Amino acid sequence: MGVSRGDGIIGAQRVGERQRGFSLLEMLLVMALIAATGLLAAGVLTGGFDRMALRSGAKDMAAQLRFARAHAIASGVPQQFQVDPAARTWQGADGRAGELPGEVQVRFTGAREVQPAAGIGAIVFFGDGASTGGRVQLSLGDAAWNVDVAWLTGEVTLRRGEVAR
Repeated sequence: MGVSRGDGIIGAQRVGERQRGFSLLEMLLVMALIAATGLLAAGVLTGGFDRMALRSGAKDMAAQLRFARAHAIASGVPQQFQVDPAARTWQGADGRAGELPGEVQVRFTGAREVQPAAGIGAIVFFGDGASTGGRVQLSLGDAAWNVDVAWLTGEVTLRRGEVAR
């Protein structure tokens, strides 16, 4: 039993009195609204969802090129990364392959000697980390991202670029 005061019991709620605060459902609703607003704001501030897809595609391609280089170093076997600009597809090491969004334009610059076919570009990574080098430019409208591969070191870098006309 609680200690009694003149107006009720300490430690227990009086009959008819409501607890103050927010319910779990109210908190989740507010959090969902904040998340949705943040997502929309991010889309507007970064140039839209198409540009977000462009950047995401460039980051993915850079990651796959880095994987191909790491696989070549680890296995000691040269690995080829192919890019088909017309189809907006790529094939990398260990059977990996991917496709870029349809509105993204792809331009490849690299060594002609390692091209598997006309219109398809390739970058070869060697067991020591070096490569044949090259550049894959992904663009959409006036925005572009360059994925560069250094021929001497095989280092893969991702930078904003100028749209090649």
